[in-house]
Amino acid sequence: MIEPRIPRFQWGQRVKALIDLHNDGSFPDAAIEALLVSVGDVGEIVQVGTHTEENLPIYLVEFGERLVVGCLEEEILPL
Repeated sequence: MIEPRIPRFQWGQRVKALIDLHNDGSFPDAAIEALLVSVGDVGEIVQVGTHTEENLPIYLVEFGERLVVGCLEEEILPL
């Protein structure tokens, strides 16, 4: 079993995207691979969870009204 990684970021923290984030199929109203968030876009962490198989922190980040994207630590940076 993989030991869970302790989250580095917390709920309510403002972050910016370090990479372009594309639709992986999680957004049925957008085309697969459609650009959802651009590098430098700012959002706020609204929930911190764990990827059950990999035991990695997953951050739900609200980048705009009704645009909540799941992000890995390597994809975001705190402001």
